[in-house]
Amino acid sequence: RPGAVVDAGSLISELKRRRVFRVLVGYGIVSFAVLQIIEPVMHALHLPDVTLTYVVLALAVGFPVAVVLAWAFDVNEGRIERTPPAASPNLTGARVRLLLVGIGVLAAAPGVAWYFLHAARSTTTDAPASGTGAQENVSIAVLPFTDMSEKHDQEYFADGVAEEILNALSHVRELKVIGRTSSFSFKGKSDDLRAIGRKLDVAHVLEGSLRKEGNHVRFAVELIRVADGSHLWSETYDRKLTGILKLQDEIAAAVVAVLKVKLLRPHQDQPASDVRTTNIEAYEQYLLGTQLQAVWSLDSVRRSIAAFEKAVALDPHIAAASARLAMSLWWSAGTGTPPEVQAKISRAIAAAERAVALESSASEGYSARARVRNDFQWDFAGADADDARALALAPNHPLTLLVHCPLLAHRGRFKESAAACLRAIDLDPLAVGARNLLTYTYLASGDFAQARAVNTRVLELSPDSVAARDVRCKLDFFEGNRAAAHEHCFFHGRPSRFWKALMAAEWNTPAEGARTLTALIAQDGEAEPCLVAEVYAWRGDADRAVEWLERAWQQHACLESVKLDPFLRKVHGDPRYTALLEKMNLPVD
Repeated sequence: RPGAVVDAGSLISELKRRRVFRVLVGYGIVSFAVLQIIEPVMHALHLPDVTLTYVVLALAVGFPVAVVLAWAFDVNEGRIERTPPAASPNLTGARVRLLLVGIGVLAAAPGVAWYFLHAARSTTTDAPASGTGAQENVSIAVLPFTDMSEKHDQEYFADGVAEEILNALSHVRELKVIGRTSSFSFKGKSDDLRAIGRKLDVAHVLEGSLRKEGNHVRFAVELIRVADGSHLWSETYDRKLTGILKLQDEIAAAVVAVLKVKLLRPHQDQPASDVRTTNIEAYEQYLLGTQLQAVWSLDSVRRSIAAFEKAVALDPHIAAASARLAMSLWWSAGTGTPPEVQAKISRAIAAAERAVALESSASEGYSARARVRNDFQWDFAGADADDARALALAPNHPLTLLVHCPLLAHRGRFKESAAACLRAIDLDPLAVGARNLLTYTYLASGDFAQARAVNTRVLELSPDSVAARDVRCKLDFFEGNRAAAHEHCFFHGRPSRFWKALMAAEWNTPAEGARTLTALIAQDGEAEPCLVAEVYAWRGDADRAVEWLERAWQQHACLESVKLDPFLRKVHGDPRYTALLEKMNLPVD
């Protein structure tokens, strides 16, 4: 019977005659070309990712269709004609048609299998798992935006907008957002996105450019998957400056909307900027202040104070400007004459109170008030309450953790403090602030090996860090390295008289120890009684140490970190030291 037996040799010869193999190769090339252009077209038209799956399936179905059509028809002189029948009577019928469909399916199978296996791997890479590595992939770094303005004089504006988007994203609980210091460390560099992803340990990067002309601004923003460099989302916006705040929220919400499908659990809170103003000049001053504050030098902080105060004067209702003003004033309160210091403290307290009163749902105001309540007002219960509120509002915000970490250490909760510092480092791995805080926690707990390891890394990242040099000096002293201590302790940090008195008590004659201590008391005892208490405590003179701690209590000076002070460890068991802690409403050891 015709079609009962199909000879393989005859079938292959007939497939060649009808040019089926040539059609398959041609169709495969066209399919590959379609797949190369479909993804950018999808992003340009904002089509969902499932569109690519539909295209792959449609192309796969086309393989058996192409085989059947090539078998049945031929093209001669531009005309489509039916192919002359085969010489063998067995190459007809239903069995041959099934074989042709099978050939098409086999031809499509490798490409379809590769696509779905690749998609499965990508999903596994991006989707959160129940293990410890899940949080690492739910991550994004917001790189500084490129200033494309004609005069290239809007860098602070571009940086500020990028940071505001970063801050908005950091409110999403399930999203790990890398802090400004680390993300912005790649500014002006040509690092490959994959290299940036590895250094920051993130799965996604948001980058963009900004062009500001007069009262208009144009943004071009792209969200990129680091693993393969694919563009998950991109958009260009043309807006008036008066709509800039709303636009930042739109961009942050769009990023979350894209990542939510791939990474986040449903019903996630939407991000929103903490800055609310219609005064563009005030907003520009706020952005300028944030850029200056990020440097954390005496001059930059001084200029940031002026910028924030101008922003507040132009629009007193910007809560974020008041919160950042409080932090700049807190940071600079250690410099100046006593009247200047007291004025900064009063202004910092007022700014923090104003920030919380203006915006009770923003974390920055609570973090700022926690800091000033702890250090200036000794309202430790109030500071802890503000810290808890900030942590509840923004648990992944680097500023929240940079306040939470030392407050725990000030209460003597060193293990919890170390964990909070490590979390802050994870969110901002190239910054040194959290690492310096961590070394002080390790010093206070007596874990010198850990403190040394972290301090070494800090000095690699920032050789000129005053805090890191201070830690190195203390480590050399506590570990009994006399030569290294002499080399590293006499720099612009604590008064050299303190170190001379301490080292003399440790390594010199009693007469030299008494002489250097007398000089310290004469020069610094009135202004810094804790320094004198530390030397007496280290010498083992608990009576005089407690006496000078009481003086510090009466002067309301320097005791906010008394439980964090490693020089006082020898008086920790003294009942008078315990009574001091109780009087200050601090936890007793």
